[in-house]
Amino acid sequence: MTFVQIIEFSTSRRNDMDALFSQWIAEGEMHGLVRRVLSTSDRDRPNTYLTIVEFESYEAAMQNSERPATSEFSARMMALSDGEPIFRNLDVTTQWSAQ
Repeated sequence: MTFVQIIEFSTSRRNDMDALFSQWIAEGEMHGLVRRVLSTSDRDRPNTYLTIVEFESYEAAMQNSERPATSEFSARMMALSDGEPIFRNLDVTTQWSAQ
């Protein structure tokens, strides 16, 4: 079953956060476990962002969480955040496509 994690965070350092995510992707740390990442900006709450990470399964997400590189990335992300992020862990129960 597909698994999605949503990370909601606030930051006044969006450019630094984007650079961190770009580096993470360029280093290939998410390859093999992560299916897709969407980075979003909340139109109604300035400096509020949600990152949506799609995994093949819950187990793949847990494997990703156990990687030392993931812990390092998380610590660097926290340093750029204005406060604690909120994590939502979701099993995908139904999926529709308009295509």
